Amino acid sequence: MNNASLSLIEFILALSILLAVHESGHFLVAKLFKIKADEFGFGFPPRLVKLFTWDGTDFTINLIPFGAFVKFPGENDPDVPGGLAAANKWKRLATLLAGSGANILTGVLLFGIVFSQIGMPVTNIVNIADIAPTSPAESAGILPGDTIISVADVQIGDMAEVSEVINLNLGEEIPIVVKRGEQLITLELIPRANPPEGEGPLGIVMRNPVEKIGFLRAIPYGGRVALEQFRQLLTLPFMMLRGQVQNEEMRLLSPKGIYDVYSQVRDDERQAEQDQPGLAFINIAWFFGIISIAIGFSNLLPIPALDGGRILFILPEILFGKRVPAKFENMVHFIGFTALIMLMAYVFYQDFVNPIVLP
Repeated sequence: MNNASLSLIEFILALSILLAVHESGHFLVAKLFKIKADEFGFGFPPRLVKLFTWDGTDFTINLIPFGAFVKFPGENDPDVPGGLAAANKWKRLATLLAGSGANILTGVLLFGIVFSQIGMPVTNIVNIADIAPTSPAESAGILPGDTIISVADVQIGDMAEVSEVINLNLGEEIPIVVKRGEQLITLELIPRANPPEGEGPLGIVMRNPVEKIGFLRAIPYGGRVALEQFRQLLTLPFMMLRGQVQNEEMRLLSPKGIYDVYSQVRDDERQAEQDQPGLAFINIAWFFGIISIAIGFSNLLPIPALDGGRILFILPEILFGKRVPAKFENMVHFIGFTALIMLMAYVFYQDFVNPIVLP
């Protein structure tokens, strides 16, 4: 099997698992609240085979080998007893939130796995990784492996602080204290105001030491990455309005476009994997962690036909105790679903005629 076929199979399998995780969130919470579910399908119809029936739900495998779905009776009709739409507002809200919650949790766990494998940088310790020839750092006697303790009598807390203090003292002789082994050594140097390109005022390359951490300790760091991804999603429209992000830098991707990104990243990894055997697993976990978080948060957007759009219609019931008429809600979701299908068709078309190419 060639690399392209292998990448395609990996992608379909991994993305299908993430979509099944999403549907599992809906399904499990619905079952918790005694909401009926007629079918949990792997892939999309037509049906190939029924695997088994559990608690009134048929588990099936379907012809189109991509994604998953849950079929609730009365999903849009509150008059169907035991159905989703007939459940009270809090049960419906929890069921709708659970799909995205499952994806976000999966993304956090995948990030946690990555951090537990590669470790976390200790940001308050700044080491010297490399030194440029004939630079002020080399002339002063700084060596790779030294740890920066202070610059110009300022105790250093992170790399940004090193750069800030140095830039405030360009062209002036300043002391720098480094730790070498168990010794503290004070050296004098003059940061360059006009250094050669790519070298910086001192001619040093800084790095943080990496601390190995266990999986449980890594999970909060995964949560921070998820929160940062959410923050970027919320601020992106405002950045576009302020001109910080150009429209041509923005592009919606269909599953085909996401696969194009994955296949290019995967090809690069196969080259690097010869030197670092575990690299592919780590990068694949990180990639699909990002995708899982994106699925979770994008489904919460207040767009008709998405979970967030359905949640939007529950809010008047929660705030004012009055339910939006089902006929009106269903009409809005139908229009929104039609618009989404048209948009997705256009995005698919763009991804085929103008495939995305990573820089």
